[in-house]
Amino acid sequence: MADDLGHRATRHAVVIGGSLAGLLAARVLSEHAEKVTVVERDRFPKGPDARPGVPQSRHIHVLVEGGQRALDELLPGFTKELGELGSPVVGMPADMLQLQNGRWFRRTAASTSLFTGPRAQLEWLVRRRVLADPRIETVQGTEVVGLVGDSSRVRGVLLRERGAGADRETRSLAADLVVDASGRGSDAADWLAAIGAEPPHEETIDTGLGYATRVYRGADDASSDALGVNIVPNPRQVYGAVIVPVGEGRHLVTLSGLRDDVPPSDEAGFEEFAKRLPHPLVSEWLAKAEPESAVFGFRRTANIRRRYDLPGRRPAGFLATGDALCAFNPIYGQGMAVAALGAVALRRALGDTRRTPTTRAVQKALLDASRQAWDISAGADRKMPGATGNATGSRAVDRPAGWYLRRIQERYAGDPLVGAAFRSVLTLTAPMSALFAPAVARAVLFGPVVRTPAEPPLRREAPAGR
Repeated sequence: MADDLGHRATRHAVVIGGSLAGLLAARVLSEHAEKVTVVERDRFPKGPDARPGVPQSRHIHVLVEGGQRALDELLPGFTKELGELGSPVVGMPADMLQLQNGRWFRRTAASTSLFTGPRAQLEWLVRRRVLADPRIETVQGTEVVGLVGDSSRVRGVLLRERGAGADRETRSLAADLVVDASGRGSDAADWLAAIGAEPPHEETIDTGLGYATRVYRGADDASSDALGVNIVPNPRQVYGAVIVPVGEGRHLVTLSGLRDDVPPSDEAGFEEFAKRLPHPLVSEWLAKAEPESAVFGFRRTANIRRRYDLPGRRPAGFLATGDALCAFNPIYGQGMAVAALGAVALRRALGDTRRTPTTRAVQKALLDASRQAWDISAGADRKMPGATGNATGSRAVDRPAGWYLRRIQERYAGDPLVGAAFRSVLTLTAPMSALFAPAVARAVLFGPVVRTPAEPPLRREAPAGR
């Protein structure tokens, strides 16, 4: 790393936060720095257990195909290891009972797949692989409380041990590069202001979505070969539900609602809330299943994008990644994939021999890696009733695209061609332009709306021709 990110070879890089994004950033930085230090406010668990600093870790996390490809690029063989640990693989749409916009999806052959195992399991595997590198060390049980430097350059971080009382002393840790991967609650705006720099402009969209999750052991059901259920909310029907397998016969069940009408965290209230869904399928599933955990709620679901790419008085040697840069409504299942795609973008920007890896250029590459996921999440949430924030407005240029997207949504539940194209965009394996490929456009513009099942299709469709 040179020039704006060091003016010399980078000897020491500090990553704030041992999150998935932070660990993967450390993995990439170890290819360029003599030493990388990951500063983590918690202490890492020894096994695949949840960390206190990831409050949503008890909830459903899916690894979509774009994230799978990125992780295999960063950590070769990663998805094979994840499968060997027992993380279930769910093919879409073949393995899922999905209701959206009042229509059940046909369960045609899978065009993509999701890993649905516990977040803590995936994070532990990443942590084990990354921290095996002797160039990467950790400082645990310690929080970053500020930056060292001035408005022209960051030269390190200020650290303070956690849990030592009000008179805890701070100490500095010098660094040639600091990467903020501390999550959606990042204090970087205050840190930057304290050294005379400008904080980034924040874009926000908040639907007020809240959800609750519980572990169940599903009852044996020979009538269905589906692995999961997905009832997708929309502006006219605001209740949602997801059931996915997490291994060893257990399932995570998440129910969601908006603002003052969200699922409660008591057992009876949770299962009663399921009766508000537009079909009794989930309520009937819960009645037969055996609960294996308490109910856990989560409410911090706003989309937040911090525009470090825009002009401003900001120091060299400071980058943001992961949720500290762009955080999404978790209901769309994009966060882990974008963390991995961001690390791939970081690797490519730092390794580009055609141009100098300046702080601003690398930060733009990181933001670009999250742009498609933002467009999906923010675009859908803008339409939800009561959405608030400074990025809820739509532009006149968006209207033709909105018209085309509505036609896609009318067709993708029943048309395998349109469905495969739309899923490739949703799972971040293809750009938005895939929706305008000639065959897809013909089906969207001139094709009929294909009939879909009137009731949940309990069996996968047989392949065509059989």
